[in-house]
Amino acid sequence: MSAATKEPMFRHVSYLWDNQKAAELEGDEVALLIYRSNLLGADLRLTNYGGGNTSCKLMQKDPLTGAETEVMWVKGSGGDLGTLKKSGLAALYTSRLRSLQNVYRGIQQEDEMVELFNHCIYDLQSKAPSIDTPLHGFLPFKHIDHLHPDAAIAIAAAKDGKRITEELFGGTIGWVEWQRPGFDLGLQLKRCLDEHPGIRGIMLGSHGLFTWGDTAYESYINTLEVIEKCAAYIEENTGKRSPVFGGAKRGSLPQEQRIAQASGLIPTLRGYCSSNSSMIGHFTDDDRVLQFINSKDLDRLAPMGTSCPDHFLRTKISPLVLNLAPDANLSNADAIRAVLEPQFDAYRKMYAAYYEKCKHPNSPAMRDANPVVILWPGIGMFTFAVNKQTARVAAEFYINAINVMRGAEAISEYTSLPAQEAFNIEYWLLEEAKLQRLPKPKALSGRIAMITGSAGGIGKAIAKRFADEGACVVLNDNDEKRLEEAGKEFSQKYGKDVYITSLLDVTNSQTIKNTFHQSSLAFGGIDIVVNCAGLSISKPIEEHTEADWDLLYDVLVKGQFLVTQLGIEIMRKQNKGGDVINIVSKNALVSGPNNAAYGSAKAAQLHLSRLNAAELGKDRIRVNVVNPDAVILDSKIWTGDWAAGRAKAYGIKVEELPSFYAKRTLLNEIILPEDIANACYVFVGGLMNKSTGNVLNVDGGIAMSFVR
Repeated sequence: MSAATKEPMFRHVSYLWDNQKAAELEGDEVALLIYRSNLLGADLRLTNYGGGNTSCKLMQKDPLTGAETEVMWVKGSGGDLGTLKKSGLAALYTSRLRSLQNVYRGIQQEDEMVELFNHCIYDLQSKAPSIDTPLHGFLPFKHIDHLHPDAAIAIAAAKDGKRITEELFGGTIGWVEWQRPGFDLGLQLKRCLDEHPGIRGIMLGSHGLFTWGDTAYESYINTLEVIEKCAAYIEENTGKRSPVFGGAKRGSLPQEQRIAQASGLIPTLRGYCSSNSSMIGHFTDDDRVLQFINSKDLDRLAPMGTSCPDHFLRTKISPLVLNLAPDANLSNADAIRAVLEPQFDAYRKMYAAYYEKCKHPNSPAMRDANPVVILWPGIGMFTFAVNKQTARVAAEFYINAINVMRGAEAISEYTSLPAQEAFNIEYWLLEEAKLQRLPKPKALSGRIAMITGSAGGIGKAIAKRFADEGACVVLNDNDEKRLEEAGKEFSQKYGKDVYITSLLDVTNSQTIKNTFHQSSLAFGGIDIVVNCAGLSISKPIEEHTEADWDLLYDVLVKGQFLVTQLGIEIMRKQNKGGDVINIVSKNALVSGPNNAAYGSAKAAQLHLSRLNAAELGKDRIRVNVVNPDAVILDSKIWTGDWAAGRAKAYGIKVEELPSFYAKRTLLNEIILPEDIANACYVFVGGLMNKSTGNVLNVDGGIAMSFVR
């Protein structure tokens, strides 16, 4: 089959090969490998995020001898096919890799073979080889794809999977029973090929698929054709043996109600899942999820767990299925906790029993016993992990698992991995070593921060500092255009999983509710509230209007109160404490001319902070104040009438304000938005967890504002 002569049609997979693009790469097998890998990774029906690997073998000059030698380029440890680059490949001498068979001592010692892969490295700049390296190296084909397609795994995880594979492909696809990936599995693939020469691929029981070709294109097409055939077979048989998942047991609430219920419950769930370390949440009510969680077979299939190793490494051995009516009244947090707590306790005990039963003498210590996946029949699926991307990917993986169960049940009977096999993957010493190599979490990892007025100025600087330290941030403002620009900036710098944007007017309680609702759905709740939105009006007392007064007090005082009130409601549901930081002003402590409304409103903000600190301590919610002064850069406050008013009050020109303010400080410093952001981080970064009701001045040193 040639790419130039025929462009095949597929229904269940995406054919993305571009002849013109491939022609530009002709002769560069590594570039074609990367191109093929990116195409395969772009279709999540073919493989899940971070799953699968691809390879090619070609002749290259040995830098030590000058002789031509075969080199295998294969996806290295970690990374994702969809975004694979050359830096993500490992390059090894094929002959050296195969010669390791001479020193292999058996399956009990196969983990030690991984270290020996390093002695086979051809390109010293290449990525560390993965555990799947010998699976590619022991096969002779020039181009190989190893993927985890839902359709293929459904057959691989079916009770009659081997028979179905034989009948469906007429003996052209081999079968290797489940075995943990590693050196020995590579030998089994070679043995399967030796016993069945001429096959076009191998199905790995409860795992995935290997396919190959003489060229990058032939491998790509072969892979698509095999997966297409698996998917078509499942579609043809779906519903013939019995209704999907046994048919519906219950219905879902209408979407608007599902979203409201999910938003209302997820902070409580997050609190339980964060009992060891703070987690970020994700929610989906995807149709595939709803079909599964509302089915008669949910109670039978959910406890069985997943099959493919990639699935349960991301989702744990099994989900927690909530015993909670979809239309449950969530207004009483204590009553809801009374219902949920025994369910979480039971899950933790189940996980601990699984660990104790399956552990080996050298197994790593038991990890977090809380669930990763939580299913609420009638509503949807929640997932929790150390960051948003991992939580989102866990949801994607469990949807993969649902697809596998659905397909396997359509053609046979779904079988999951035995608990011991699952444990041997989850607590594999090589997996543990990989976890230990991960960077240490940043100070605000797992935390969620909402900063009002964060489309610019001080607010945006705080949001950036928090995001830099690992937090998820909720950007908001009443200026839609400015908020959109801030969102683009955060997208480019941090990516989609770190922030959301929400149009918010702090004087409008409904927009505040909407913002917290979005924060809960996106990340699971809220940990840090920073009241930063503000405005300024500078006038002599006789020129101040009632409207001026009301506007200042509505934005500064009532706004702070409303945002705090709704924020702590979520914090209390989480039952894990929290932080409120109020950006007030030096003017709360210092009297000055033409400043009656603004200065008194700032004083009200300051005292409201003290009152809140006194009241919320019992909830482990800390309330602190940062007092800036004259932060002019990127501030809307310092444009227009306010700047002119302050300049007039001091008898100077507007352009002289920055230097004027700096000169009046003890440190002779201009105060920047980043200085205020640093002060906020001091309160939440972990070193001042026992501090509340405090005021931190960031004004360059003004003696009149010293707190007495």
